[in-house]
Amino acid sequence: MATTQKKIDNSICSQCRRAGEKLFLKGEKCFSPNCLIVKRNYAPGQHGNAKAPRRSTSYGSQLREKQKAKQIYGLRERQFSNYVEEATRKKGVVTADVLLKFLETRLDNVVFRLGFAKSRAAARQLVSHKHVLVNGKKVNIASFQVKLNQVISIEPKFVEKSKLMENIFTNLSKKEIPTWLSLDIDAATKKLGGKVLGLPKLADMTLEFDPKKIIEFYSR
Repeated sequence: MATTQKKIDNSICSQCRRAGEKLFLKGEKCFSPNCLIVKRNYAPGQHGNAKAPRRSTSYGSQLREKQKAKQIYGLRERQFSNYVEEATRKKGVVTADVLLKFLETRLDNVVFRLGFAKSRAAARQLVSHKHVLVNGKKVNIASFQVKLNQVISIEPKFVEKSKLMENIFTNLSKKEIPTWLSLDIDAATKKLGGKVLGLPKLADMTLEFDPKKIIEFYSR
């Protein structure tokens, strides 16, 4: 069992090593000395450490940004390209901002951004197991698009039962959340909630990828 888990962990970490930078796919471990990209800051594979760096091209740069975004949000190509296509169809707006909105307002991402899960994968699991409420109603679709003024919360009974959620609840005061979200916690009632105050904008966020290059990649 431990060996299987280690293989899964290494597989996730190899995505960061291939990208050549941290994509923060594993929550707290990404900030610790145990982060694999800290120990092995080169591409995965038998000859990863010996490979000479490839000459950067415009296409290669755009492709890397797309791959990073897909890995960060845990999306397949079909899902991701659908977001790009829909964003491109919007007129009179900045396409990169629209793409960012689609990605950031996914329910699993909002749960992660609020600090209710250590990673987006863990947030997706919370959603699929029906522990997440939107305006008081259970929603188990990770891709659900959260809207302005909607309230996202975790069932108090689940917070009480889950040791993991207890730890997260305790550490939430240290969590930095985006300005377009607000956090509402109550230790007495074990309430974990948050609200969408606005919509994410490229100018207001620090990202590990460049949405503009992604749009350029699909526009080729």
